[in-house]
Amino acid sequence: MSPAWKAHIALFLVALIYGANYSIAKVVLDDGYIQPKGFILLRVATGVLLFTLLHRGWIREKIKKTDWWRLMLCGLFGVAINQLFFFMGLKRTFPIHASLLMTTTPILVLIISALLIGERITSRKILGVLLGAAGAILLLTQGKQVGWGQTGLVGDLMVLINATSYGVYLVLVRKLMLRYHPITVVRWVFSFGLLYVIPFGAGELYSVDWASFHSWIWLAVIYVLIFTTFFTYLFNAFALSVVSPAVVSFYIYLQPLLATIIALFMGQDQVDWIKAGAALLIFSGVYLVSRTRTN
Repeated sequence: MSPAWKAHIALFLVALIYGANYSIAKVVLDDGYIQPKGFILLRVATGVLLFTLLHRGWIREKIKKTDWWRLMLCGLFGVAINQLFFFMGLKRTFPIHASLLMTTTPILVLIISALLIGERITSRKILGVLLGAAGAILLLTQGKQVGWGQTGLVGDLMVLINATSYGVYLVLVRKLMLRYHPITVVRWVFSFGLLYVIPFGAGELYSVDWASFHSWIWLAVIYVLIFTTFFTYLFNAFALSVVSPAVVSFYIYLQPLLATIIALFMGQDQVDWIKAGAALLIFSGVYLVSRTRTN
């Protein structure tokens, strides 16, 4: 199997994991078991532990002095700002609003890539992104108008900041992924991210009543720590060593589609023309963006 195919499989798995995370993480947050900043500190600390053990036991690769500043920025944008604002925003807004706002990420990545690394914004990429965005919005709204109003406005803005931060991270980290092993990069990205997150999340994590957790909450927390934190960053890191940030970000559009497919499989939803049309738009966009140059 070619590296490109492996990268697309990894990105598909990331979309699948994130697609379920909206609902799973929100259960823990809404019921007050862990507050957002405390949850993020727990996520990042777990990531540091797992990626450090993996790196020391397998890779043992050293970083050049000239690249430390980029890793510090990646930790800021890719872990601290990205994760803190997403969880704080998710607690204050509705899942569908958060999902819709995340569809801005591929567009932001195209703009940031052009500004920071001079990547060409081709007509094919623009068309692919627009098709994917149209498909995701159609699927999330089910053809109905979504009211925004004042409810959840602060949460919506936080999710938008998260999307922008994630776009900056994807562009900044690309050069490191081409230079080092993905595990090396993610280990240090999380390590710097932990330094930024500790002052904000320490108090909330300390106040968690662990004895109040029942089995389903523990499973939800473990899912967020292992799958949403460890595997998604690992798979994304590998994919970025093969394909461009634009391709990686585009897979965000698959998250609502995969959530719908899971619901269909479980008999919780039905196929209609809106879902079929959205799927066609999203996969057409994936095809167009994936056909562009990846380096």
